[in-house]
Amino acid sequence: MVALGLTGCSVSAVDAESPELGQRLSELAAPNGRNLNGRNLNGRNLNTTELGQMLVSVRFAGARQSEDPSSALTRTWLEGSVFHGETAQGRVSGTDFVGARFTGNLGGGDTVELRVDDVQPGTEANQGVWVYRVSYFSAQDAQWKPACPAEDGSGVGAIPVEGAWDYRQGVPSGGSRLQDANVFTFACEGAAIAKCIRFGYQPWATTPSGRSMADLHQACTRMVRADFCGDGTSYTQDGNWVNLYDASGVQQDTELWSVEAEWDTEGARCFSPSTRAGSTPVACGSRMALLGCGLPTGFLLGTLLMSEVPPASLLPGVP
Repeated sequence: MVALGLTGCSVSAVDAESPELGQRLSELAAPNGRNLNGRNLNGRNLNTTELGQMLVSVRFAGARQSEDPSSALTRTWLEGSVFHGETAQGRVSGTDFVGARFTGNLGGGDTVELRVDDVQPGTEANQGVWVYRVSYFSAQDAQWKPACPAEDGSGVGAIPVEGAWDYRQGVPSGGSRLQDANVFTFACEGAAIAKCIRFGYQPWATTPSGRSMADLHQACTRMVRADFCGDGTSYTQDGNWVNLYDASGVQQDTELWSVEAEWDTEGARCFSPSTRAGSTPVACGSRMALLGCGLPTGFLLGTLLMSEVPPASLLPGVP
């Protein structure tokens, strides 16, 4: 079980509709806890005055090892969160990608050039999680800027994940992961995609029982954002506490809190009357508030994760 912790090295990134949020990465040292959660799916992205659009995916095709056009990679791919590529001189991987160039796809159909400025290999418990500092080229003022900016303008890391996400809200596919072997996502530290990787749900890995964690990771992104209806709409606010656990051996229940909801890749299978939505009505058709939600048998019926919320006396700002 993990509380919804922010995983930024300094200040987490936010999207265009969310307030700023921040938390030190060290606060995720414990596997469980009462870390703050946020409503973002993938951080601030490239939503700047120069671009004004969401960075929705990044192309493998056309990648180069450096600024030199002759450094084009004939093939590029991810193994976990580690880049690999083929050149005329042979294979490259890992830290060889410092200085690499990629083409990012923007929500409006435009593209933007991306540059890898630094590569940090994973260590210890996060050995499989490599983190990259990434910049985008602003054509308007002819300079490189952080793709995942912190509040002070510096850059925070990004974890590459194969595939893309639908960033829309209020539509049937909103918040869904899009399987596409041709693209990947630079998941900014501090937002849901990266948070869930930090919680132990690495979508390229398997559970202790040998099951793929891709679905657990997707369920986690729904849970982090309180996307009860599975349409990309978030019902939480930055600063809310939540506790997360599963039956797959990744996260354990460590809090005696009230069950909030059961989760799968499509959102909440059911939820209790007490949620992070507070007084905001949550209307999801067949996905509804149920008094019996949260029974352990739910894990036998398709539930991937369960979440809990603290009693009112433990809520931030409540004496």
